[in-house]
Amino acid sequence: MKGLYIFATYNKKYMGLFSNIFGSNDSEKETVKSNVNWIPLNSLDQLEEIKELSKTESITIFKHSTRCAISRGVLKQFENSFDDELSTLKVYYLDLLNYREISNEVGYQFQVLHQSPQLLVIKNQDTVAFASHYDIMSIDLKKYV
Repeated sequence: MKGLYIFATYNKKYMGLFSNIFGSNDSEKETVKSNVNWIPLNSLDQLEEIKELSKTESITIFKHSTRCAISRGVLKQFENSFDDELSTLKVYYLDLLNYREISNEVGYQFQVLHQSPQLLVIKNQDTVAFASHYDIMSIDLKKYV
């Protein structure tokens, strides 16, 4: 019995260590709060909605590749830089791997060569700012709110 207790204690201690290194199961994951009110962009019809909304406010589209480490890093920086002053800004999130056709149409309609990650700011149906990769962080979104 003593051997079983030692094994269980050892197992719990080192499995916790392995979980910290390699990750834990879904029930133990923390939910990270984001100040970005992401709007999923998953329909071509939404591009007309974006154009219409852009007549009265700035709209942003964040094109993200879920397989790209750079895109993941920029997405995290983007979320971390989003503060209360930007809370009213509409931000559409485009998973370009799952919605390649929409990504192509975004490039065509807003006249921007595809890259990822990429951020577009749309105002009055036109692209008023865009950037790719780490340059996304250089766009001052506060001037578009």
